[in-house]
Amino acid sequence: MSNTSIKARLAMAQAFAGFMDSGERSATVVFYTGTPAANTETAADPDKKLVTLTFPEPCFKEVTLDFVELHPTDTATVIESGQTTWARIYNGAGDVAADLTVGTDITLANTNLVVGGTLSIQSIKLRP
Repeated sequence: MSNTSIKARLAMAQAFAGFMDSGERSATVVFYTGTPAANTETAADPDKKLVTLTFPEPCFKEVTLDFVELHPTDTATVIESGQTTWARIYNGAGDVAADLTVGTDITLANTNLVVGGTLSIQSIKLRP
C-alpha cells in the first residue's frame, strides 16, 4: 500500500506502536546470524541468536505521519560470536512484530559481534 493517505499511515503507525507495547513484558529485538527466517511466521533458530536488546516501556518515542520512532534499547552482552545478518522485533507478549535485514533495514556500526561484547541501539525508526 504505497499510496495510502496521511491519516491511514498515521493510524497504522499508532496501531503498530500499541502492538509493540502490548503484553506483560518489554518489547525486544534479537539479532541472529545465518539465513533469515522465511517469514515472520517461521520460528527463528535459537542456536543462531547472538544478542537480545530490550526496549523501555513504552517503547515508542514518537509517532509521526511517516514512521514510528522507538526509544533506545538497553545495552546487552553478546552471548555468541558471529556476523549478524538479521534481527527480529518482538512485542511485550512475545509475538513477532517485524523482521529486519542488517545492512538494509537496520544499520550497525559493526556487524561482527563477539561474545562478551556489548550492543545497544540508539535510534530505530520503523516505517509502515
